[in-house]
Amino acid sequence: MMQLTPKQRRVFDFIRDTLKRTGAPPTRAEIADALGFASANAAQAHLQTLARKGVIELGSRRSRGIRLVDTADDGDEPAEAGETLAVIGRVAAGAPILAVENVERRVSIAPGLFSAPADYLLTVRGNSMTGAGILDGDLLGVKTGAEIRDGQIGVFRIDDEVTVKRFKRDRDRVWLQAENPAYADIEVDPARDTFALEGLAVGIVRSSV
Repeated sequence: MMQLTPKQRRVFDFIRDTLKRTGAPPTRAEIADALGFASANAAQAHLQTLARKGVIELGSRRSRGIRLVDTADDGDEPAEAGETLAVIGRVAAGAPILAVENVERRVSIAPGLFSAPADYLLTVRGNSMTGAGILDGDLLGVKTGAEIRDGQIGVFRIDDEVTVKRFKRDRDRVWLQAENPAYADIEVDPARDTFALEGLAVGIVRSSV
């Protein structure tokens, strides 16, 4: 793959991540909106440059006519191979967790490393889960679309905050439990809090990666 500029790389990563998340490429308007371009025409100019560099192919008659070319990128396998995952850093308030502005980089993950295939890696912030072996700076493998059972660890969104905790349910009451006595558990009130499961924890990668 020809070397991409940082802006071109952002466009390419957004296309790749959208394909992985939704199964369909983004429109020009969606690219412009996500990356802060002035118009869909500006997004189209970047797409044409990526096509000239041979990393995508453009369909002339469809708004979503974008296809990633099956080629290696700086030693990484294509996203379709499922061997590289987006690393999510600090999550912007109100933004979907896989929004392009939250992605710090991509890393290769060995097959079978996690208990189930992960969809992304979340950079752990803080020490509230040290008792579960999840340390500040670790990369937590997260599987989206999964249900969570009592006692499992997951990634949760409460209002605009994203947190890693152990799930505990007692009838109609829900707690997000820390694994460090220095941190209090969080009781979730569905009538008061905007609460959602972002994904199930399936493994960790130490921060040295």
